[in-house]
Amino acid sequence: MIQFQHVTKRYDSGYEALRHVSFECADKEMVFLTGHSGAGKSTLLKLIALLERASRGQIQVNGYDLNDLPRKKIPYLRRTMGIVLQDPMLLPDRTVYENVALPLIIAGYRYQDIPKRVRASLDKVGLLKKEKVYPQSLSTGEQQRVGIARAVVHKPTLLLADEPTGNLDPELSSEIMELFQAFNYVGVTVLIATHDLSLIATMRHRILTLQQGQLV
Repeated sequence: MIQFQHVTKRYDSGYEALRHVSFECADKEMVFLTGHSGAGKSTLLKLIALLERASRGQIQVNGYDLNDLPRKKIPYLRRTMGIVLQDPMLLPDRTVYENVALPLIIAGYRYQDIPKRVRASLDKVGLLKKEKVYPQSLSTGEQQRVGIARAVVHKPTLLLADEPTGNLDPELSSEIMELFQAFNYVGVTVLIATHDLSLIATMRHRILTLQQGQLV
């Protein structure tokens, strides 16, 4: 599913965010990525989604060789994955339903197929009854759930999350992690970058730790 071989990411300034990183994440596995602020967690996720390209090394994701993937095929890669951020960045002038439907509209799904997919996704995160409300009326935890629903509405095989519980209290953080685990149980590969060591220690999944851009 994900394979890094001696991957380095160096920016034009000379700063190396990642250095000789090698690991594998198997199909249908759930893995946590930890490390101090600035350790390279976000950079690693960006390389997987091809928001940035590696300076050196080999990366394969979902059968795609990212080193040789032409720009025109990047959208096809991204359609195999869902991405959840610490701030879900919901559109305030769109309802919950419209926010979740947006990726399907952009991807060109048939109009008649969209309602079923959106409502199924909202049902999975427990927000089906709030499809007509606007984001500002939701709690922080509910807004994050909408972000997750939007990330999985197209049924990705890979789910990436960058500090998805960073703005939540411990109880809500646990609920969000249980959601990710539920998606993993039905066959979705999940990679979560987080600093919440006490929470992930209870979940018994593999943990990768970055320090100064290197896996330790």
